[in-house]
Amino acid sequence: MNNFSSPYLIFLGDLQDRVNAKTGQGLVDWCPEKCLAQLRLPTCTIDLGLPDMTIQQAKQAGARSMIIGIAPVGGRIKQEWIPLFEECLRSSIDIINGLHTRLDEIPALTKALKSSLAEIVHLRTPPENLVIGTGAKRKGKRVLTIGTDCGVGKKYTALSLHRTLESRGVKSTFRATGQTGIMISGSGIPIDSVVVDFVSGAAEMLSPDNDLDHWDVIEGQGALHHPGYAAVSLGLLHGSQPDAIVLCHEASRHELGGFPGYAIGSLRQRVDEALLLAKMTNPEVRCAGISVNTAWLTDSSGQDYLRMLSHETQLPCVDPLAGDLSPIVDNLLMQS
Repeated sequence: MNNFSSPYLIFLGDLQDRVNAKTGQGLVDWCPEKCLAQLRLPTCTIDLGLPDMTIQQAKQAGARSMIIGIAPVGGRIKQEWIPLFEECLRSSIDIINGLHTRLDEIPALTKALKSSLAEIVHLRTPPENLVIGTGAKRKGKRVLTIGTDCGVGKKYTALSLHRTLESRGVKSTFRATGQTGIMISGSGIPIDSVVVDFVSGAAEMLSPDNDLDHWDVIEGQGALHHPGYAAVSLGLLHGSQPDAIVLCHEASRHELGGFPGYAIGSLRQRVDEALLLAKMTNPEVRCAGISVNTAWLTDSSGQDYLRMLSHETQLPCVDPLAGDLSPIVDNLLMQS
């Protein structure tokens, strides 16, 4: 369990792509009471709706941690950010880092740490006692969100499923597998930082034996047909041994982001492929529904799209941002 000191100053740097602001946006959406302000460089075009503050202004306002609220491809740190991070440490504000680059290996920040009361928390540090997956059946129930691509709502859907289950009095735990989910929930395993041989074992550790009527809602990563991230998605699928999956999709996306020519294709096909692969460790797995981000469509065309997709797949299809996931949860509980 991680204890992150709040309130937070969310660092957005010079970000210009909202998709890569998913860490900061996720915190604002799911724990707004902890978010104090945002720090943006002059070229940043992303606005989370928080007050803009410098590090010193945030310090005076009570900020205790600076969250690196961006998730650029590859998780790299830019050199021009380093002086700001150094100032943050010298101001005794913790830095919560969910990127792959380790800040404590940067000389200027190592030096700043020595004279600071602050610390750097690296979220992408997997447990040391991981073992390979066993495939052994575990008690309790599990639902895993899977995606047609990266950044299509797997975390949001998992959190919404968890919230809806709890609102109905169903025992449920959100299991985070990415940096933003870990920041929101305070625990989890950064699955994309695990050596590939141990991914399924990490997923088993993340979701241990539980009460027979308890649901673990597991945050998915990547996409099973993604040329860059399929490996982590498959290991997570096998180790999770889900009783049910929920496919997540963005309605306006027809190709994989950043991979021109790689079509997402039929969602029914994506579901069938996932079920085939999931049956290796749980032959009884089923799909409970499809969660679709229709934000780029008009209200009427979004509803038309969901009705069309539901007819095509014979599954509940809903937008968790426009309504709730009750139809999917109904299906999940009806067949459990």
